Amino acid sequence: MMSLSSVPRSLRPNQASPSAGPPAGSPVVELNVGGELYTTTVGTLRKLPGSKLAEMFSTSAKACMDAEGRFFIDRPGTYFGPILDYLRSERLPTHHIPEVYREAQFYAIKPLVKLLEDMPQIFGEQVARKQFLLRVPGYGENLELMVRLARAEAVAARRSMVLVCTVRTEEDAARCADALRLLEAEKRSVVKFGPWKAAPQVKDLLDCVKMDITAQGYQVYYEPYSERTLRAKYFSYFYTFVFIWW
Repeated sequence: MMSLSSVPRSLRPNQASPSAGPPAGSPVVELNVGGELYTTTVGTLRKLPGSKLAEMFSTSAKACMDAEGRFFIDRPGTYFGPILDYLRSERLPTHHIPEVYREAQFYAIKPLVKLLEDMPQIFGEQVARKQFLLRVPGYGENLELMVRLARAEAVAARRSMVLVCTVRTEEDAARCADALRLLEAEKRSVVKFGPWKAAPQVKDLLDCVKMDITAQGYQVYYEPYSERTLRAKYFSYFYTFVFIWW
C-alpha cells in the first residue's frame, strides 16, 4: 500500500516529490481495474466529490498498486469503461445496463445511478418486479427452501422436482387448505407462495421464481401439477418446478 503522494510510474511524466501530494493540474494516471487497463486523468476521477473514486484519489488516500506501478482497483474491469465515459462526457451506456448500474452504485456515482434507474432495464426490475416481490410474503426464504429441497433429491438423479402452491388471494388460500393438509399427511413437501396484494397474476409469480432460480445458475422449468393425489379443482394452484442436473 502507498499513498498517492508517492507518485508511481503511472503518473509520469508529471512527477512530484513524495511529500508534495498529487501533482498540480490533472496528471495522466494508469489504472488496472480487475485486470483491465485504463488511462485517464486525476481530474476525471475526482470529478464528482463524494464519490468513491474521488475518495480513492484524494490527497490523503492510500492506493493499492500493481507490479507495474499502476493504481489497482479490485472490481470487474469490463464495466469500468462506461463509468469513465460518463465521468468524461456524461455519456450513458447502451449495453450491460444492470452490470454498469451495480458498478455505479459501488463507486457512488449518484447522478449516473439516478439516470440508469430511469432506463427501462432498471426501472422495470427495481420499480415493477422487485416492488411486486416485496409484496409476496417470504419470497426470498421460499426460493432458498426450493433450492434446498431440490438439492436434497439430487443424489444419483438426473432431475429433482419441487412442489409449489401459489395462492393469490385469501380466498384461494382457504380453498387450498384441504389439499395442503392432504399433502402434508402424505409427507409431501410443498413450498407455498402467497397470498399477495398486487396486480400480477400466478403466472407472473411463477415466471419470477423461475427467473430468480435460473439467475443462481440452475436449469429449471415449471409445469402444472396433475397427479391424481389432488382433485382437478386444485390443479390451478399447484405447480412442479423441475431442476435439471445433467
